[in-house]
Amino acid sequence: MNIENNILRHYLKNAYFITGTAYAGKSTTAKMLAERYGMVLCGENYFSEVSDIVANEELQPDLCYIRNLTDWKDFVTRSPEEYERWIYATGREAAGFEIAEIISLARDKKVIVDTNIPPDILRQIADPDHVAVMLSPQSMSVDRFFDRADPEKRFLLSVIESCPDKDAVMENYRQGLMLINSRKHYDEYLSSGFFTVVREDNGLDTRAEVCDKIARHFGLI
Repeated sequence: MNIENNILRHYLKNAYFITGTAYAGKSTTAKMLAERYGMVLCGENYFSEVSDIVANEELQPDLCYIRNLTDWKDFVTRSPEEYERWIYATGREAAGFEIAEIISLARDKKVIVDTNIPPDILRQIADPDHVAVMLSPQSMSVDRFFDRADPEKRFLLSVIESCPDKDAVMENYRQGLMLINSRKHYDEYLSSGFFTVVREDNGLDTRAEVCDKIARHFGLI
């Protein structure tokens, strides 16, 4: 059974989506908007508690990759091309889980979603004033990937550093990050037609300014 897009748009009318490249400030902005306007926050991987259990190897093979992983060294030593493919494939496979979870939360409350739902799907399920794209230069998304203290990135860094050839593994992983955040994908977001904020690598703290811009776009102020 397929649910028509006009039905999904109705049930998602209280949902606001932020997508884009790594290190663009998506998670920070989503948290700030949630705190400012009393929105329900759907942070990174908010759907995984369900998808980890429900994902099917035939229907969602890439979501099942982590579940079936026995050695995390296999994760960090994949080819850059396979890592790129996997990242965008999981975003597409996870879209159904995201949409179902958001519908369960957004009936009577506004929800802010830090999402990897692909832009072509967002165009089908959300009005333009409910979607914002945030972009960062490739140098920031790659060079600063491990600067954050979140548990996931700390864990991946520990796996890389545990490899006998850790320098080669780190370089291989960086090459994957470069493909994931390549100009090709940057331009896909930039040409998506959605409201876009580009993060500048100038050392300035623009969090409040960016939050204001996106809040105005969303019609929250």
